[in-house]
Amino acid sequence: MSIDLEAAPHTSTPLADTVMTADLVRLLKGRVTASGANGVTVATAPFDASPLPAVPVSSEQDVEIAFRTARRQQPTWAATPISERARILLRFHDLVYARRAQGLDLVQLETGKARGSAAEELGDVLITSRYYARTAEKALRPNNRRGAIPVLTKTRVHHVPIGVVGIISPWNYPLTLAITDAIAALMAGNSVVLKPDSQTMFTALWVVEQMYEAGLPEGVLNVVSGEGGVVGPMVTDRADYVMFTGSTAVGRQVAARCGERLVGCSMELGGKNAMIVTPDVNVERAAKIAVAASFSNTGQLCISMERIYIHADVYDAFTAAFVRRTKDLHLAAGIGWGADVGSLISARQLARVSEHVDDAVAQGATVLAGGRARPDVGPFFYEPTILADVTTSMILAFTETFGPVVSVFKVNSVQEAIDRANHSEYGLNASVLTSSNREGKAIAAQLHAGTVNINEGYGAAWASVDAPMGGFRASGLGRRHGREGLLKYTEIKNVAVQRVQGFTRPDMFSDKVWGEGLIASVALMRRLGMK
Repeated sequence: MSIDLEAAPHTSTPLADTVMTADLVRLLKGRVTASGANGVTVATAPFDASPLPAVPVSSEQDVEIAFRTARRQQPTWAATPISERARILLRFHDLVYARRAQGLDLVQLETGKARGSAAEELGDVLITSRYYARTAEKALRPNNRRGAIPVLTKTRVHHVPIGVVGIISPWNYPLTLAITDAIAALMAGNSVVLKPDSQTMFTALWVVEQMYEAGLPEGVLNVVSGEGGVVGPMVTDRADYVMFTGSTAVGRQVAARCGERLVGCSMELGGKNAMIVTPDVNVERAAKIAVAASFSNTGQLCISMERIYIHADVYDAFTAAFVRRTKDLHLAAGIGWGADVGSLISARQLARVSEHVDDAVAQGATVLAGGRARPDVGPFFYEPTILADVTTSMILAFTETFGPVVSVFKVNSVQEAIDRANHSEYGLNASVLTSSNREGKAIAAQLHAGTVNINEGYGAAWASVDAPMGGFRASGLGRRHGREGLLKYTEIKNVAVQRVQGFTRPDMFSDKVWGEGLIASVALMRRLGMK
């Protein structure tokens, strides 16, 4: 394992002071709807465990103010031409790109991730904003549908904004998940109340500030702060639609609250994602893909790989290459380029990863690479870890670790790999590594997952924002990206216009004549081949 000890910031100067000026802190904190009466929250910079600037916590009254503001502004925003909304979004795109260095610094400061992983986030914001700016107008345009009676009935479908969308975003991708869901909701004509994770408030506030500077009217996108278990329900109980990204356990609670109120919700939840390695792969290429799929963002990625099923014919060769490449990964703490793997987010996450690995080893799992914390690099660092001989009695066999840990399994057939990959309550993402795209597609058709990447880990499906992304089963509800990710933030209104004669019986006909005539007309449509 390549360790950069000099990059571990064990100095008396808080890391936040090297990234955030007093003016920037003041500007960003001004975007939080919070009176200050509820106190403040102070997060920790993962690279050196130094305190980040305090953020005021929103009270229930503050949350109510945020929603009242959003409701007041929403009708005017909905009346804004979609072309103008798109222009604002493209200006936002350009501002984020121009200020990318500052954005990347903030992401690294609050999450401890390697800069390459932070760059994936920023790139996703750019792709998504450009996509919806270019496609929303067409997707939202009213469209004609076939009426009940040809010529006489005209039906037109409209997509109407729902109202105020509540978004609860997580810490692991605080830039993209704070704003890309908001982008779709805003483009559909809704206003938004955003509740970012307390650990990553400044990243979310920074990207919101770019949206306002791009021209978004004040009060359309509001931010509240506080612990998820406290402020999250306040948001859920007031929103007209809820977008939640987080754990399956909390997702069930959010869905239950939405169900009580009969409001819609969409959520991306946990995963225990599987990769399948077929016997005909190029071993070195496959191993390189597997490393990125397993350890990007220090494994704190809901669509990363935690299980790899390898055909026996290539198990030894693939595993050797996978282990070698994993041991070559470069760990480093600090803002800037150069590290392959960054820090875990917190002491709590480090404890979870350590518990999963220690439990597996105690029950007989074999550590092929990694397997230990690295406090010499930074307080929450953990080595990228590969485990073999994992059994179903171990915690990590079926439970999401959400860290740089992956288990490898030898299988005797591709069908066995498929069956074992599907043996999970989750169904978020999957990967197939093969030299035959035809075989890859055949395997993908049998995998129970919302996205399947062939010869990639997660990037191909995630970055293809014209296509929907989301999970099966316990991995979530609904989809983000694509038309689906936009239209979910709308109500569908069917406006039908009837000409000349409708379905009301004319006085000149009896009930029987009119009723039988209607039925005969429907049967005639069948004979004419009509839908």
